[in-house]
Amino acid sequence: MEAASALSYQSCSWIESDRCRRIFKGDLRFPQRLGDDRLLQRVNLRLSQPASASYCSGSFRFKIACCRNKKEDSENFISGVDEVLILKRKSEDVIPYLNERCIYLVGMMGSGKTTVGKILSEVLGYSFFDSDKLVEQAVGMYSVAQIFKEHSEGFFRDNETKALIDLSLNRRLVVATGGGAVIRPINWRYMKRGITVWLDVPLEALARRIAAVGTESRPLLNKVPGDPYTKALIRLSTLFKERGDAYGNADARVCLQHIASKQGHGDVSALTPTAIAIEALTNIESFLKKDAAVERLTYFNS
Repeated sequence: MEAASALSYQSCSWIESDRCRRIFKGDLRFPQRLGDDRLLQRVNLRLSQPASASYCSGSFRFKIACCRNKKEDSENFISGVDEVLILKRKSEDVIPYLNERCIYLVGMMGSGKTTVGKILSEVLGYSFFDSDKLVEQAVGMYSVAQIFKEHSEGFFRDNETKALIDLSLNRRLVVATGGGAVIRPINWRYMKRGITVWLDVPLEALARRIAAVGTESRPLLNKVPGDPYTKALIRLSTLFKERGDAYGNADARVCLQHIASKQGHGDVSALTPTAIAIEALTNIESFLKKDAAVERLTYFNS
């Protein structure tokens, strides 16, 4: 899934207004006249990404491309801008409750943890880390598949735990964990120092995503016989039976099927990563408010 929905365009330019508002470490930039039909006849909305995959402290910027076309493209633009504004407002609501705690995204392979994680880190002013990448760097290998092949899954899991221990010593991080990080209870001990969020994606949708890009980089899938979609679905189903209860330990659950139903989509593939990030922040806020209420009740009753 893309970091933001994008429409095809013929020409583009950066459009900024004098009325920019600060978003933590960056600017939110809008054209002066969002209602100008000449600007809204066709546009392209994107979120810029920082050069480094490890740190997302850049600015939110909207790349707006204009050209003559149909009215529905204008409506798509308005919808995209609305999502980003909602995301910004929701992040402002959540930040006081987070108190700089880290966010750990858990979920099956292909669930979008990295994509959504980068969006969350950007809007919260956090840094982003991928635990799989940290393990690769630590052992000096280019992929998880290579680590599994030349060592073992156990070797990888040991180093994964070390990476989570190191990450848990920090503040203001969004961490995309590996799909199997949840199977070791010790990992939860460190992830629970922050907020854990489960990205719950239907297995059929995951199988389609993985089949589209191939299973070569997925060491737990590439030995299964059959066509890419079938072998992905079969193996994912087995893995989910092993991990489903563990994912349920997360503080917040983001169910993509639920979001799709609310938006009137029949398929979760129609969801934008921004919409998923909004739901993640909403559920994080709900969890933190309940947690704060319990703490206050405990304090007054003690």
